Amino acid sequence: MTRGQAILLGLLVFGLGAGGYWGFQASGMDGFSPGIAASALLMVIVIGWTASYLFRVVTGKMTYMEQRRQYRSVFDAIADEALQARFDSLSPAEQEQLLREVGQLGPSDPPTP
Repeated sequence: MTRGQAILLGLLVFGLGAGGYWGFQASGMDGFSPGIAASALLMVIVIGWTASYLFRVVTGKMTYMEQRRQYRSVFDAIADEALQARFDSLSPAEQEQLLREVGQLGPSDPPTP
């Protein structure tokens, strides 16, 4: 969300409060009742929005988290391809030596042909 969108959202919430007040006043409420009803309605909206935000945080469904997962999967795929290409460019003896160094082959495993 950009700064401009955040400002517009704040103005929208402010407008909802004013519209709610005038709406309740037009429906026949007088005195402090329209203000209290409009405030209660806004509190329910804000609490609902906050609850949905917290739910997205707990479940990891936030935009940042989703983007990070996508970027990470693309990065892993590119890195895997590059490493596989470098491994394939090694001679069989170098491949075997590397596999033994990283623990993929034990000392008792037969050499590859």
